[in-house]
This record gives sequence, C-alpha cells and structure tokens, in this order.
Amino acid sequence: MELIFATHNQGKVREIQNLVGEKIKILSLTDVGFLEEIPETGSTFKENAFLKANAIYQIYKKPVFADDSGLEVDALNGRPGVYSARYAGIGLKNFEPHINKLLNELNGIEDRSARFRTVICLIINDEIYYFEGVVNGKIIHHPRGNNGFGYDPIFVPDGYDKTFAEMNLDEKNTISHRSQAINKMLEFLMSEYNKLIEKGA
Repeated sequence: MELIFATHNQGKVREIQNLVGEKIKILSLTDVGFLEEIPETGSTFKENAFLKANAIYQIYKKPVFADDSGLEVDALNGRPGVYSARYAGIGLKNFEPHINKLLNELNGIEDRSARFRTVICLIINDEIYYFEGVVNGKIIHHPRGNNGFGYDPIFVPDGYDKTFAEMNLDEKNTISHRSQAINKMLEFLMSEYNKLIEKGA
C-alpha cells in the first residue's frame, strides 16, 4: 500500500517510514512531484492538518495524510503552538532562531513544563479521519543532542533525562507524539485493510 505524506520534511518521512515498516510505502510530496508549499492558515493543528491533506487529495485522489505538530509551553500560554515552525520568522534556513527566541522568552521562568502535540488528518476514499498524540515534558536551558529536528534539542520528555535530540530514532519513536498518532492511524488502516480482505475485495 502507498500513502502520500503531505510534507517536504525528509526527517519526518524517515521517522514515519521507520514506524510503519514494509507494509506501507510512504511517499513525500517530493516523491509525487509536488514542489510547492501548502499555506498553513488554520488556527489549530487539526485545521492545518486538514488543509494540507485535502490540498493533496484533491489533486492526486490517492490515500493521503498530513500532520501538524507543535510545541505548547505552559508559561507562554501554549505558544508557539501552531506557529512552532515559524516562531521567529518565515523561511529561515535552520531552527536555531526559533529555539533561541523560545529560550529567551523562558529566561528566568521556573515553570518550564511543555508538551509536543501532533494531529494527523487522513483522507482515504473521500472519508476524513483524525488521530492525535501528546507527549509531556519540560524545556531545558540549553540545547543538547544532534539527532531529531525542530525543538528536539531543548525538550526532555517526562520520565527521561535525555532530550529527543539525544535519543536515537527507535528510542524517540517509542514515546513521541508523532509515533502515538501514527500508531493510531496504522491500527485504523490495518483494521480497514482486514475488513476489505474479509469482504473479498
């Protein structure tokens, strides 16, 4: 089975292909020849995930999913939230300015509790489904680790002493927000697949 993942982020594609194994081939937007950026104009993760998935579904009419993920920091009233990827500005070549802005805003603040949230929108056979994953943790004072992407170097999940960027992919995938949402989607897809087999489709 092939599933289009409405993203150009190869880090996300690798993370999810690692999760799904060989049963499903994950195709990025680059793989299907879609080179544009899809505007994320929604005010929630759910709205943005739908906007991206629907834009691609309308063109290709193939099973597609999109995620919108972000970091929610309690002391910042849930910011950066849906603006996580453009917190310090749009079109920046690396994530350092976003991390630096967040750390500056938390300077001197004791409560550093935060969570990563992912919402996935799956469109298949004209039906729309949503799946969510959340991982709680805290923001540390200085980046640590070279793996992962985004805010991974400053986020330590509850119950761990390593940042996401200090974990290897397998470690991160056992607990991450994205893996939770993906696993929910996979369970759904496998149950639907088995139903089709039972019907003799």
